[in-house]
Amino acid sequence: MKYDIYGVGNALVDIQAQVSDELLAATGFDKGIMTLIDDDQQQKIINGLSGLNLNRCAGGSAANTIVGAADFGGKAAYVGKVAADETGEFFLKDMRNMGVTIDVTPSTEGQTGTCAVLISEDAQRTMLTNLGVSATLTEADIDEDELKQAKYVYVEGYLLTGDSTKAAAYKAIELAKKNNVKVAFTASDPFLVNMIRDEIRSLIEGPVDLFFCNEEEAKSLTGKDDPVECAAEIHRYAENVAITLGPNGSIIMDGGETIAIEGVAVDAIDTTGAGDMYAGGLLYGVTNGLSWKEAGQLASHAAARIVSQLGARMEQRFTADEIQQLLA
Repeated sequence: MKYDIYGVGNALVDIQAQVSDELLAATGFDKGIMTLIDDDQQQKIINGLSGLNLNRCAGGSAANTIVGAADFGGKAAYVGKVAADETGEFFLKDMRNMGVTIDVTPSTEGQTGTCAVLISEDAQRTMLTNLGVSATLTEADIDEDELKQAKYVYVEGYLLTGDSTKAAAYKAIELAKKNNVKVAFTASDPFLVNMIRDEIRSLIEGPVDLFFCNEEEAKSLTGKDDPVECAAEIHRYAENVAITLGPNGSIIMDGGETIAIEGVAVDAIDTTGAGDMYAGGLLYGVTNGLSWKEAGQLASHAAARIVSQLGARMEQRFTADEIQQLLA
């Protein structure tokens, strides 16, 4: 196969900053969740970060996961919409520099989407997202010839919030099924699960082969309190399930078996991209000959490395020797 993973998501440039609780409170936005904001609100937020140390990288949930898989040496492609502006050029260059295949025609109107990631003193991240032209992704942007050469299509749940992007997500899923490509889907955010719970459940009960979520999302979806029971309930429909439990590790379901993955103890600085990197590590593992348990262990270490640094990109990649040692 040409690719391990073909990702579909909102193409955003992340602008990350460590902020005080006072500065975060002054924004008026809820802590620890993602909020959609307009152009003026985003500009005001960014202006308010003046003087702070900012980190910029190509982002968005699926993009982070795709880059994570590429970091391990995986073969990955990505589709998302950017504008013909400096921010869009940065996004494309950053993704390609990470080894990701991305061939999209930039929009001549509008601006590239951005996400201000405000990291508070307790390592929680509050994401303020201006979708920009990422919200104009359409079915026509999904390239069947490229998609069918992947082992997995990876779709982020955030796409389901817009008519155009939802159509693109469903088109990717449809083409995956047509071409015997497995479908991986991430719940993306607790607010999204609460908003469109029934739609996400229908995807799990239908085309999704591998479902990613965190503990809060799993509980919201199933109405159960115990993570193992949540995983088992979702596994009644989805072939594979991966539920992250923060510092307590994760639970993977495969073939009716519950696979407990231990967490990796680190001092958390920034939780941005932890779930995305976990998904990247797991997808890399299962598409490159690792067992589900081994892939889960790799994913757990990858997520731990991300939260111990600032930003959603690994400052230090895992070497082949490191991977062998942690799986020994």
